Amino acid sequence: MPVKFSVRGRDLGGAVLEAQQRVAEKVKIPGGYRIEWVGEFGNLQNALHRLSIAVPIAIALILLLLYVNFGTLRDTLLAGSAIPMALTGGLFALFIFGMPFSISAAIGFVALFGIAAMNGIMVLSCYNRLIDSGLERGIAVRQTCEQQMRPVLMTCVAACVGLLPAAFSSAIGSQVQRPLAVVVVGGTLLAPLLFLTVLPVAISLFSRREPTVAVPAPAEVDTP
Repeated sequence: MPVKFSVRGRDLGGAVLEAQQRVAEKVKIPGGYRIEWVGEFGNLQNALHRLSIAVPIAIALILLLLYVNFGTLRDTLLAGSAIPMALTGGLFALFIFGMPFSISAAIGFVALFGIAAMNGIMVLSCYNRLIDSGLERGIAVRQTCEQQMRPVLMTCVAACVGLLPAAFSSAIGSQVQRPLAVVVVGGTLLAPLLFLTVLPVAISLFSRREPTVAVPAPAEVDTP
């Protein structure tokens, strides 16, 4: 016997969990019967199971590519630290808009992984180039922020502006795309501030790269 109900004004997972608790407390199931929770909730559970596999794989691949690019575990972790910085903005955006975590929001966070990794590579690569050119660490950090401000802002603003209409949409079907857009817009709005303040501080504290001092060539002496 199917029993159907819809959820409005709250997240699907929380509503079903509360319904399961109330049914367990107040409904006595006679022998030979069982309850199965299916429909959108079943699809949600399957999607969460797939994401629990796909998201760690995505993060592992990003870290692997970062290691191939930089060649050291320390630089890989420094560049990868940009990922949680971008996720912070997405979490704040969901909280401000009063949206629950959903599959669409999870896909938005996966999109932030790539944006954050790209900006982490740009900032750390610029710092390493300046250090290799012989600049002192403090000067290299300051010039890194100055040189990377425009690329970081352009990368984040492009992603933010592209999804801004979807983040504030209220048309039919917007409940599917809106959480993704809100996560990306929130993450890319806060990310430049963290990429240009927190990340350079972390680099200056934990990077072990030192300025390269050129050794002068020995002078040639003419002998009679």
